[in-house]
Amino acid sequence: MLKNELPKIITETVPGPKAAAMIERRKNIVPNAIGCAYPCVIDKAAGAMIEDVDGNYFLDWIGGVGVLNVGHAHPKLVEAVKEQSEKYFHGMFNIVTHEGYLELAEKLAAVAPIKEDDKKVMFANSGAEADENAVKIAKGATKRPNIIVFSGAFHGRTMLTMSMTAKKAYAVGMGPFPDGVYRAQFPYLYRKPEGMTEADYIAMCVKSVEDVFENCSPADYVAAVVMEPLQGEGGFIPAPIEFVKAVRAICDKHGILLIADEVQTGFGRTGKLFASEYWKEAGCAPDIIATAKSIAGGVPLSAVIASKEVMDAVPGGTIGGTYGGNALACAAGIKVLEVMKEENLIERSNEIGEKATAAFNKMKEKYDVVGDVRGLGAMIGVEFVTDKESKTPNAAIVKAMIQECAQHGLLVENAGIYGNVIRFLAPLVMTDEQLEAGLEIFENAIASCK
Repeated sequence: MLKNELPKIITETVPGPKAAAMIERRKNIVPNAIGCAYPCVIDKAAGAMIEDVDGNYFLDWIGGVGVLNVGHAHPKLVEAVKEQSEKYFHGMFNIVTHEGYLELAEKLAAVAPIKEDDKKVMFANSGAEADENAVKIAKGATKRPNIIVFSGAFHGRTMLTMSMTAKKAYAVGMGPFPDGVYRAQFPYLYRKPEGMTEADYIAMCVKSVEDVFENCSPADYVAAVVMEPLQGEGGFIPAPIEFVKAVRAICDKHGILLIADEVQTGFGRTGKLFASEYWKEAGCAPDIIATAKSIAGGVPLSAVIASKEVMDAVPGGTIGGTYGGNALACAAGIKVLEVMKEENLIERSNEIGEKATAAFNKMKEKYDVVGDVRGLGAMIGVEFVTDKESKTPNAAIVKAMIQECAQHGLLVENAGIYGNVIRFLAPLVMTDEQLEAGLEIFENAIASCK
């Protein structure tokens, strides 16, 4: 069975002949701006494995960039979508009510770790839509125009979310951008100023939030602070819990809503169903959660979860959309929650995370180019540098390693504001044998490319 296979390359080169031909077709018909550096053309997939059109087996440590926590083509999701498809594909929720939307909303409301107990849920299609709707909901509820986001943040590619996103490589030539988006400093502990303690550095970052009130927008004009519990594109950087506590206190003081962008961190990736469970345990739960990616195992779906009070303060007609809460997607979403519970994937996330982190830390001790290993659960970033002393970002080795790993049947992806981090987003159904095989390929790539 494909889901139990190990990485194996049978062609002389990667891509093989069939894949190379399809990649050439892609160049001729798909815009160049939709980039792809990978020599893999998928034919079928199961679990954590991809078989390409030439019969090569790739271990997928990208997982659709965090979409496939329950793995590729999980049979229970396949069956759920098939069953729903025989009833109806779609009924716009503004027009007709359907059971799947209600059931999934109720299930998410029951487990989402927001500040208030009484919750409501809306569905959209993508992470960017979830983030944009979360901001709209915050503005509608508070009647305030502005938001605060952070350095290193990624929130999407719509006009609003491009303005919220820190790395402007994602927004070249797309301006002017919406007003009222102001940026504070996110704590990047590995790159704190030399000689500064972690506590002082976090305090400095907290002050940067308060500085927004002096330099950009009065506090009573700020609707929300939007924060990723663990920055994705920014380099897999966890938000220190003391920082989150301080930001929560600032929000409470000024009547500002705290939005957790859990697009990439949700559905077991960080060792909790939602990463903001760590926040709630520490007494600093968010007011709103925006989530997507692994919510429906690859069927487009996203969600925004907030208190009834917040949701019902939003002006009528300002949220919603044609495909939000599509019936096929909701069927998949319901089944994802069941699979995660039945297969103990939260526990598996922690197991994979512990094993992978231990292995990456051994590599850090062995190789001067491995600067930092960090993350939560099975969401791990490995930062590469030219050397440990200077910490100079080393994007070149990451670029080379991506190709070297692919030649041996392992798919990995970069991240980070300098492009020098490799992110670990393997499906949580990956076997121990597959994990070990991937770690061996990964270390060999370091040795080969350093």
